[in-house]
Amino acid sequence: MSKTQEPVTIKKYANRRLYNTGTSTYVTLEDLAVMVKDGEDFVVFDAKTGEEITRSVLTQIIFEQENKGQNLLPITFLRQVIRFYGDSMQLLLPRYLEMSVDNFTREQEKFREHMSKAFGGGMNFGVGGAGINMFEDLVRRNMQMFERAFTMFLPSAQRNAAAGGEAAGENIDELKRQVAEMQKRLDRLGGGSGEKS
Repeated sequence: MSKTQEPVTIKKYANRRLYNTGTSTYVTLEDLAVMVKDGEDFVVFDAKTGEEITRSVLTQIIFEQENKGQNLLPITFLRQVIRFYGDSMQLLLPRYLEMSVDNFTREQEKFREHMSKAFGGGMNFGVGGAGINMFEDLVRRNMQMFERAFTMFLPSAQRNAAAGGEAAGENIDELKRQVAEMQKRLDRLGGGSGEKS
């Protein structure tokens, strides 16, 4: 992906129209989605107030893509993200998601290469199959990275629990439970535990 040096400035007007100052043309959310896919960076400002609204516009793009039936975000994931709003672990989640997506992006080419080789020779999606094993390895590495990040924040979270009551400790216990449950699911996918889901 080629990135431009400076982000393109997009202005959003009261009538919801988006104006690309780089090309001096009006654009749609679909145009902005194409820019993202092409690796072009942009920043969106409210034309009236000058406030940066890039996050809300990117969220709108995701919403539109999801409404078109391109469901990328699982319902369970969306529910879990909503639960993190206002939670003591809210500050950790964005960094974890960034690290996970960055890791996935770095390995994307290698993953695509393996998938195309596997498809060429007949892809096995059964338990223990090549496609499942490659994906499971990627998820497992992401979980290990998260656990390392979580451990770095753990002493701080425990101090917060002592200072602010039991809520943070309960959240940590819940997070540990979710990580353990995810590990069980991975083991079942790989046929390691022999349990049925």
